Amino acid sequence: MKVNVEVDCTPEEARRFLGLPDVAKANDAYIEAIAKAMQGAGNVEQLQGYAKQLAPLGELGVKLFQQFVEQGVSAASAGFKSGSEKN
Repeated sequence: MKVNVEVDCTPEEARRFLGLPDVAKANDAYIEAIAKAMQGAGNVEQLQGYAKQLAPLGELGVKLFQQFVEQGVSAASAGFKSGSEKN
């Protein structure tokens, strides 16, 4: 026998129902620290070094952060190229 239950609730309601802690403030502080570090970094290697220090997921976190940085660099360089062509 298979029973499916569908619950319509917000993520906040689900978190409370399951008794999970509210980590929004910790997440905000973590994101703020990463954003500040990214602003001060001069190159991709500095960002990767900083990510290794802060990554809560270890090697997986570093790989995810590396993909994020590479996508950002690609998007920024694509925007720079298209912006310079207009002038």
